[in-house]
Amino acid sequence: MTKFELWKKAMLLPLLPGVYLIRDKKGEIIYVGKAKRLRTRVSQYFRDGVPHDAKVTKMIENAFEFDVIVTQSEFEALVLECSQIKQHQPKYNILLKDDKGYSYVKVTRQAWPRISAVLQKEEDDAEYIGPFTSSFAVREMVETAADAFRLPRCGKVFPRDIGKGRPCLNAHIGKCMAVCSGKISREDYCEAVESALHLIRHGQGEIVKTLRTRMEQAAEALEFERAALLRDQITAIEKLGRGQKVVRSDVEQQDVLAFAGSADAVCAAILRFREGRLRDKQEFLFHGRTNVEEVREEFLPRYYLEDVEFIPKSIAVDALPSDAEALNRLLEETKGAKVQLYVPQRGDTAKLVEMARTNAFERLARESGRVTHAEKQMDELGNLLGLQRLPKMIEAYDISNWGDGTSVAGMVVFENGKPKKAGYRRYKMKTVTGTDDYASMAETLTRRVQEYERGAPGQFGCKPDLILLDGGLGQVHAVEEVLRGTAFEEVPLLGMVKDDRHRTRGLINGAGSEIVLSMHRGPFAFITSIQDEAHRWANDYRKRMHKSKSYSSTLEKVQGVGPATGKALMAHFKTLAAVREASVEEMAQVKGVSRKAAQSVYDYFRSV
Repeated sequence: MTKFELWKKAMLLPLLPGVYLIRDKKGEIIYVGKAKRLRTRVSQYFRDGVPHDAKVTKMIENAFEFDVIVTQSEFEALVLECSQIKQHQPKYNILLKDDKGYSYVKVTRQAWPRISAVLQKEEDDAEYIGPFTSSFAVREMVETAADAFRLPRCGKVFPRDIGKGRPCLNAHIGKCMAVCSGKISREDYCEAVESALHLIRHGQGEIVKTLRTRMEQAAEALEFERAALLRDQITAIEKLGRGQKVVRSDVEQQDVLAFAGSADAVCAAILRFREGRLRDKQEFLFHGRTNVEEVREEFLPRYYLEDVEFIPKSIAVDALPSDAEALNRLLEETKGAKVQLYVPQRGDTAKLVEMARTNAFERLARESGRVTHAEKQMDELGNLLGLQRLPKMIEAYDISNWGDGTSVAGMVVFENGKPKKAGYRRYKMKTVTGTDDYASMAETLTRRVQEYERGAPGQFGCKPDLILLDGGLGQVHAVEEVLRGTAFEEVPLLGMVKDDRHRTRGLINGAGSEIVLSMHRGPFAFITSIQDEAHRWANDYRKRMHKSKSYSSTLEKVQGVGPATGKALMAHFKTLAAVREASVEEMAQVKGVSRKAAQSVYDYFRSV
């Protein structure tokens, strides 16, 4: 079927929840999706003019047919979608887990057992703890346990190699109990291995309490070497625990997720906390995807619903997917326990979400080669605002006025995240009378776009990717009105809103929707710097004009000197002190200043 035929077929679908299965020419299912309204969702794939990211576009190009299954609710659609994806493994769906990605903790069943991290199970009689999705986390767990209980890492075989040769360097620096020296009994060694496994399985928890009891018992029995060994193990565990207090969750079992997008990929970053400690960090990169909301909606069920072991008690995300209620219900049914899926608004967990977001952006930056701080800010801001293109060129405007109703405007430019001072401009109002910020902002942008449409050189000949106004909804509406029908009509326009303490609070669009920036550290700092710079530039211009106006007024006190003469002298000499020191001949050479007026000014300053 052609794309048009698929669209016509989609327009006959009901406005009911369900699952759709898209097939290629061979009849293979290449994509499975769910929809709250099948007609709306499926038809958008085949309607002309609807933008899609690279991977979805490729899927549409290969689509030849589709089937639908109508369900009674969005919840049933989600359940069915998950089962169909698991069954068919469609190539254009997000597929995360397979056996190749699992890692295990291996424990040999020898008389002197050894612990190691492995990628796959082997055909032997060893015990395997897992699976774990992160090989990094497994290696860290094994290393932590080995450090805490001073387990050997060498290739020696016990008891064969006991008493043969000198202990290795690890023993000398206190990282190994030196089983090879013959001073460690098999009972003590196996007890240390069991304690290490307890630490791997359950975390620090009760193990320190158990070790303290054993240490006291050994001391009472005068087994001082064993007591010293247990003491060192306790010290090592407590040291490891102190090192983990930098990043902690106030929830015993919690995952923290955030998503970030660039021009050609989306990244999901997960911080996994167990017993309040950061146990693992995972990142998933999806090339050819640019719609963060769509990836979030696909990713969450794919990640959690294939294995109940991955579902924690609490899942904090940067934003909820559209099917959050149904997904939360399904998570609870799968786990068989209460699960909290939510967006934290404040506190430590909100900061952890921001940390996950930073990790996602860092991964995207590494992948794309955009590694400067300014470029990462641009990526994050563009993603937050949902812009189709990164805001490489940003113009910001601020109005400054004083008591007599005179207003000026300042325009600052940020290019690739940095101030472009050569592009800064200042405006003195020509048509606005009195103090009217809305009208002043409208006049400023009218003059700005007129310069662009006339083909002016320099910054006036550049079209910005984003326009920011110091102010709220009133300023935005005033500027939207004057830009309608101009070359700047499609340029994203936002107001920079401040709180009661005159600090940046968020960004507001013409529809009145506000993006609160406090949850987004990077964009918050960036927008604040832009707003402060625009205010400084406009305010500095107002002060200069006010000073110049005051000096001109001083000169107008001189007999025979009017406003035009005073302004001409100030424009030429810049300061009142310079005018005072000038000779009659120097003043008379200024255009618009007569010799008589020059003589009057000269005599005035000599008489006061």
